[in-house]
Parts: sequence; structure tokens; C-alpha cells
Amino acid sequence: MNSYRILTRYPVWRYYPPSRSCRLPRRHARRGEQKQRAENRSSQMELPMTPAQAASMSAQMEKGFYPYDYNGGTCLAIAGKDFVVVAGDTRMSTGFNIKSRHVSKLFKLTGDTVLATAGFRGDITTLQKLLRVKLTQYEHQHGESMGVSAVGQLLGNTLYGRRFFPYYTWNVVGGLDGEGVGCVYSYDPVGNYERVRVSVTGSGESLIQPLLDNQLERQHQQLAAKPPPLHVDLSVDATVDLVKDAFVSASERDIRTGDSVEICVVTKEGVQVQTMELNRD
Repeated sequence: MNSYRILTRYPVWRYYPPSRSCRLPRRHARRGEQKQRAENRSSQMELPMTPAQAASMSAQMEKGFYPYDYNGGTCLAIAGKDFVVVAGDTRMSTGFNIKSRHVSKLFKLTGDTVLATAGFRGDITTLQKLLRVKLTQYEHQHGESMGVSAVGQLLGNTLYGRRFFPYYTWNVVGGLDGEGVGCVYSYDPVGNYERVRVSVTGSGESLIQPLLDNQLERQHQQLAAKPPPLHVDLSVDATVDLVKDAFVSASERDIRTGDSVEICVVTKEGVQVQTMELNRD
């Protein structure tokens, strides 16, 4: 009997069946094919998405995660010879939706220093709480309140510490310096700041800043031979009236500014607050 007939008559697999490990890949492959066919059948049976569902899914894929929201608002500060006027509107909005009409953007830091902040409300609240803790610690350690120049530097360092993931805020600090002269500090979101006479920030900046430049800085009327002083030559009442006119104009043109404006007048007697109604449309 030749070898061919032996192999045909007595197959090898009868005496040496394949091991279990050799059969597993084929079995898994069959299961994978069956699973794929079942998924294909189920996908064919699914109903198509409605246009609203498709638009929602597309918007979510395009938008993704964004940790910030811009809640609008306008703030300004004007330094006088012996006073400071700090003002901000009370509207909080998201896009074209008004979330609240009674949200203050002014925060009293010390007896003669006021912070005005516009931007993302969550970051505004967090920043205010952090500054309150640091100022309270300073008062306990030194037995006195921090001066406006030190407050300005403290805020700048706090913002710079978050420069890689900054607070979505635009800040203005107003107060009286050691000589009783009005002092205003203007900031960018990452902590750079400078002392100025007039500062406007927020959604209405492009509307109010040219008005104040014309009325206070006189930049459009004459060329100054020397830098102007760090305060304006107006009385308290005239400055407050100018601030009211500026916010009335901004509320007519800026959808994120309106409802009412809070005005803080800082003098050596303390901080006086007054409110005026604005456009509510």
C-alpha cells in the first residue's frame, strides 16, 4: 500500500486533531462576520434623522467645548482732582438673550477703591471672591486697608497668574491715591495695566470712548505740548452728568448695555452710589 492510499484511508486529523488554539481564530472570525452582518441589518432598519436633529448634531460637532461665555456689559472710570467716578450697567446677556436686568458690575474693594468688571459672569464672581480673600488677609496681617496702588498691582498679579487660562474679564479699578487724587487703572485680560485718566471697557467701549476722548481728552481739537495730568478738570456733578449721557447713548446703540446704570462716586468722605434707569429694550 503506497503512501497516498494510506493518507487517504487514514487521514491524519483523525489521530491528530487540531488543537483548540488553532480553532479559535476561525471561530472568532465567524462571530465577527455574524456581528457585522447584524449591525448592517440594524443600520438599514434605522429611521433617518430629521433636519432638526441633523442641524443640532452638526452644531455640536462644530462648536465643541468652549469654557467661556460673553455676558456683555459696559464699565468706565474717570479720575478727578479729588474724586473718582466708577460706573457700570446692570444688564447680563448671552448673545441676544437677556438673562438678568439687575446684575451689578461694581465691587467695593476697600473704603476708597472700587472695581468695575465686564465679561463672563462666572469669572467675574470668582475673581471678586479671590480678591476679597487676599484683601482680608492683608487687613488682618497689617491692621489697615490696602491702598489703591497696591490694589492695582494685586489685581495685575492675580490676572497674570492665570495668563495661560485667563479670566474672561475686562477690569477697571478706581480710587484715591495717597495724596487724595483720583486714580484709575485699566487692565487687559492677562494682567497688563496702566494708570490713566479715563478708561472704558466692555461691549460699549467703541461707543463711549470716542465721546470721552472728545469731551475730556480734547484729542480731536488740539495737540498738547506736554502730557495732560492724570485727572480731569471737571467737578463731581459735571462728571456724573457726562457719565449718564455716555450710558444713555450706549444703551441706544449697544444691545448688551442697558436697563440701568450704577454710578459710584469715591471721595474722601467715602463711596456714594446712585442709580439711573436706561433703555430696557
